[in-house]
Parts: sequence; structure tokens; C-alpha cells
Amino acid sequence: MESFRGAEVMSRIERDLLGEMPLPDEALYGIHTARAKANFDVSGQRMALRLVEALADVKRACARANAACGFLDKAIGHAVEEAAIEVGRGVHADQFVVDAMQGGAGTSANMNMNEVLARLAALRVGQPVDPFDHVNLHQSTNDVYPTAVRIAAIRGFQALEQAVALLQEAYQQKEQEFAGVIKLGRTQLRDAVPLTLGREFGAAACALARDRWRIFKCVERLRTVNLGGTAVGTGIAAPREYIHCVVDHLRAVTGLNIARAEDLVDGTQNQDALIEVSGMLRAHAANLVKFARDLRLLSSGPKGGLGEIELPAVQAGSSLMPGKINPVIPEMVTQCAFRVMAHDMEINMALLSGELELNAFLPLAADALIRSLELLERADRLFAEKCVRGIVVDAAHCRELMEQSPELATALIPRLGHTRAVQLAQRMREDGVSIREAALESGWMTPEELEVLLQPERLCALGWRVEDGPQGGQKA
Repeated sequence: MESFRGAEVMSRIERDLLGEMPLPDEALYGIHTARAKANFDVSGQRMALRLVEALADVKRACARANAACGFLDKAIGHAVEEAAIEVGRGVHADQFVVDAMQGGAGTSANMNMNEVLARLAALRVGQPVDPFDHVNLHQSTNDVYPTAVRIAAIRGFQALEQAVALLQEAYQQKEQEFAGVIKLGRTQLRDAVPLTLGREFGAAACALARDRWRIFKCVERLRTVNLGGTAVGTGIAAPREYIHCVVDHLRAVTGLNIARAEDLVDGTQNQDALIEVSGMLRAHAANLVKFARDLRLLSSGPKGGLGEIELPAVQAGSSLMPGKINPVIPEMVTQCAFRVMAHDMEINMALLSGELELNAFLPLAADALIRSLELLERADRLFAEKCVRGIVVDAAHCRELMEQSPELATALIPRLGHTRAVQLAQRMREDGVSIREAALESGWMTPEELEVLLQPERLCALGWRVEDGPQGGQKA
């Protein structure tokens, strides 16, 4: 975490209700931010940049609304807007120095933004611009900060949806590529009936499609904001004209389909929507763990494991063992998913701890949610680009494992009946022969009949067809 303490010369003095404090002249922030920077020097992580950008957009909308309603000098309002645009582009990211784990329900984040924008605006108009009377006019941290959190989260979900789509497409490509690769299915890590590798990858793509739908619903849950409610949702100290138009300006500034909450007191008190959407992220994280574990199993070995697929080699796997390649991308994805699940617990604990008209612990929930979104977005993209797209299959090995498994006899039940199928499976176990050897030696089937029944499309069809059924076999 960067610091302005030490080498820099403190060349200006600012005052607040607690007294005076020296600040470096080049710092755009003021005394309130400086106190927060010193008080909350704890995690080493500043508030997320996506939250900074969202706060800038809220301030821009508020300045525009106040100027349009005649409550703010138009020149100052325009200067604040221009400064907010700069901040939203990341130009002054180094000036947002408050720790993510700040007390005060986000007040320090709000004041950091107010002070930076006031100083930038003052440089533009050549006259003083006050952080409170101008930049924070008709606002409270309690409506600004939760609104910014939702904007930041919506943008995070939109970016995540694109990354999930990328991963889904990668799995769908492999579904098509591996459609004809027949292999042994496994339940409880034991041999089961066959299916195609394409169907395995297709099932993952279906789960990702559900994740995309969940993400869409998350955006819907977050689109209502409490901006205009000021301290507790009653709109105290703000004019009605401003309250009625500020969210319209916010919608125009962000390009997001944002609406004012029907009950601003509820919107200020209760943040259960953030708990809900965090649960959706946890579901996606759980899917990622499942996919990553499956790929590690299928690629295990290559000689001492399943070895049915090979993951792209992205780096050497051992500092000692020559030629070793590890499934490092699935392992990275798994750890990211675990972190998201831990963040979900943080979010739940923070948001159930609110009391009465406000939740003082929203900064923790905001930081955890935004970082979960960013982590999942990057993990999904890397998973698609550095792992799933480059997977290759050993089709011959897949078929060999399948034909050596006694469970393949299940596929012959419609033709032979259960009793004879059990006898074939027992012969395979006892003598170590393949399904072909056992079936043909039994004399119950011709080679042509067996070949037809072991075709991939027959093995994976939805139920057996009449022509595949018994020709006296089950009655024998």
C-alpha cells in the first residue's frame, strides 16, 4: 500500500473538528482522508478501483442533478463532473488511499472522493470548491456508498457474464470435438456405463448456461438504489426536486437500467440483495471446482492414472522430477473458487450484522463482493484460454478402458437380458477378457450385432430402441 508519509514534505495545513493536520501539497485528498488513511492502516489493500469508479459516477450524477435543479453553481457543477470523469478513467487512482477495511459504513471512502473531486474542480474553476457544500450537496454516505456498491457490482457481473460465456463456448467446442469419443463413465470413482467424452463436456456447458442465467438475475436484483434517501432513507436535508431526478441522472451517467428503490428506508437499512447475489457467485464457484476436479482426474497419470485426456502444458511441474507437468490451471481455478466461497461467508457475516437504520459493515461486504467478481472473471478467462481450449483426448485409450470394464455389459441387457449380461460381466472379471471376447465366445451374439450395439450413438442414446431389444434373448 503506497504511503505519503516519510520522504514527502508536508506543506499545507488543514483543519477539521478534531484539530489541525499537515498534508503534502501534492495530495489531492484532504484531512478527512488523511485521518482515515492513518486510522485504518490495516489490510494493505485500498478500496477496489471498480468501487472508486462507481463512486465517481454517483458524484457526477449528483452534481448534474443539483446544477440542473439550480442548487449548485453551474460552473462548479460542471467542474465536479469533469473531475469525476477523470477519476472514473483511473487518472488519479493513486489518490484513493483509504483501506478497504474502513470503519464508518463507507464514510471515509465517500470523503476521499469528495475531497479529491473538490480539489480537482477548484483547479478547473479557479475558486474554492467545498467537499461538503458542493461535492456532497444533498447527499449522505448512507445513500451514496450503497448506490456505488451496486453500480460496481452490476459492472462486475456484466464482465463476469462475458467470461462465463467464454468458458461455456470453450466447453461447447470440446463437446462437438469429442462427440464421437466413447469412454467409460464413472460413478463414485468406480466403473459405470459408457458415454461419450462430448457428453461429459456438454454437461459442464449446461451448468455454465445456468450460471449465466443466475448472473442475469443478479443484475436485476441490484438495479434498485437508495440514492436520494440521504441518512436513513427519509431524504432529510435534500430537496424533493433533487430526490426525484437524481437517479435519472445516474441512469444517464452510467448507462445502466437503474431505478430508485420504492422504499428508501428499506434500501438503506437492508442489504440482503448482496447476500443473494453472493450466493449466486458461490454456486458458480462450486461448478468451477467440480469442472477443475474432473479435468485433474481425467488427465491423471499419464501412466499411473486415468490418462484419458491431456491438458495443455503451460509450465514445468517440478523443481526435481524431469518432464513432470502438473494441472496447474485447474488448481489455480479451484483456489480462486475457494476464496470466493470464503468471501461469501464474509458477506453473510457483515450484512447480517447491521443494526436498525444502517449496516456499518458494508465496506467488508462491498470489498468481498467486488473482489469475488474480479477473481471469478479472471479465473474463467484463464480456464478457457489456457486449459479447456487446448485439451486433447487419447481416444484409443478411452475405448480400451471402456471395453475392459465389466460394466459395459449393461449395454447388452436389451439384447441378452440381465441374467446373461451378469454372466458376461463375471467372465470378464474372472478371466480378464474384454467385452468383445466374452460376448463372442458366448455364442449369444454375432460380431456384427455386437459392433452395432457398441457404436457411440447407440451407447449414449436416450433409451434403447425396439430394434436393439431382445430377439428371444431376454426370454431365454
